[in-house]
Amino acid sequence: MEETMTTVYFIRHAEPNYSNHDDMSRELSDKGLRDRALVAEFLRDKHIHAVLSSPCKRAVDTISDFARSANLEVQTAADFRERKVGGEWIADFHAFCKKQWENFDYKLPGGEALNEVQRRNIRALNAALNIFNGKNIVIGSHGTALSTVINYYDPSFGYSHFEKIKNLMPWAVKFVFEDTVCSEIQPYDLFGLCGPAAPK
Repeated sequence: MEETMTTVYFIRHAEPNYSNHDDMSRELSDKGLRDRALVAEFLRDKHIHAVLSSPCKRAVDTISDFARSANLEVQTAADFRERKVGGEWIADFHAFCKKQWENFDYKLPGGEALNEVQRRNIRALNAALNIFNGKNIVIGSHGTALSTVINYYDPSFGYSHFEKIKNLMPWAVKFVFEDTVCSEIQPYDLFGLCGPAAPK
């Protein structure tokens, strides 16, 4: 039986407006709105069949221009949302992130551990692979959520890699699946500084 190849382009959102502390409604900054053009240009020749996204506004808005140009609807899935930090805004976010990457079960009250974020994102991805088997799809995502997906298929991707991409927005990562087995992970620098770019 011939294997079916499915290509998934995860797109980490463009720069958000950090003054809005509400995770779901946080919009893109002026720079983020401009940088959506990089996403549309990157995806233009990828023969995309479907566009999915986290329901968070910044993720949807990052890929919405491309979706419109391709006459596709952005389909949101709650499990693709970003990691829930907890009930309060964290001043030292660097230390918090490092602690979570060192212990995938660590979380604040009311927040999520990276294990939980990873499980629901992989669950949503597997559902998408089943529905869009053999297609090329886009998924609007987030820095931490996407990093846990990479880590699931490549456990060597850890905090040092996350540190290198934490300010890279937007960011694209191509995954190729043979049925449900991941056979390729290729990050891309959408700013065109060095073409395909994988954190080292």
